[in-house]
Amino acid sequence: MEKVIEKVKEIDIGDLGIIIYSQKQQRIISSLNSNLVVPLASAAKVAIGYCIAKWIEDGLYTWDDIMMDIHFNPDENSHQLYPHLQQRRSLALRDAVEVMIACHDSFLAKNIVSHCGGWDLLNLKIQAHFTHITVTENPRDMDNNGELGEIHKLICSIYQGYQKNPELWLPVIIGLVRQNDEIEGIPGHLLNHMTGGLEDVIVDIGIVGEFNSDPLLYALGAKGLPNRYVHQESDKKIIETMKLLYAEYLSQG
Repeated sequence: MEKVIEKVKEIDIGDLGIIIYSQKQQRIISSLNSNLVVPLASAAKVAIGYCIAKWIEDGLYTWDDIMMDIHFNPDENSHQLYPHLQQRRSLALRDAVEVMIACHDSFLAKNIVSHCGGWDLLNLKIQAHFTHITVTENPRDMDNNGELGEIHKLICSIYQGYQKNPELWLPVIIGLVRQNDEIEGIPGHLLNHMTGGLEDVIVDIGIVGEFNSDPLLYALGAKGLPNRYVHQESDKKIIETMKLLYAEYLSQG
């Protein structure tokens, strides 16, 4: 994993970190700046999905609960990934969570959280498991953030929860699988992840490799970057890092 870490370090402006867990070895195999606190942006929607699944596990809701008066964010891509749901004003909770994650949809996130009691209750539940993750209504809010180590534990908990109880975690997992943040050179079915970004922030969490055959689970974050809307060098380094991570997955045999 040295090549992966060295590639991340090439982003020599700002604060950055990465954590990689090997399902095959059942341990973290590489870690850099696990205490780094990064804005989550759209990646917070994975934490929302986690919270809803835990409430369902507790018996407070079911995935079949119907949400009324839902709205899709027209600036996201649900009209492409879910054309059959357009113009719907009600959805099962399972479908709303899936689309929220797959399409980074902040409108659906608000609908879901409102349906389940509001942002304060949501954060109480999340922080019962991950003390240093906070989710806000506005994904661009700087208080919408998390410690990289706990963000990594979040994706590991979702993946491992799915292995034990697939029906409970299926809507969250499908959301990760269906979104189309693709990277050239990595087959789409071997990169199931959620990205978040602001003009000076990149967050990427997910699963690299065959889903049920010892993948790598990772969390990557960088903040304080040069304006990404003008300078793409940091984004290029992140893409190169992901390609190296995929190569490491292939090399583990």
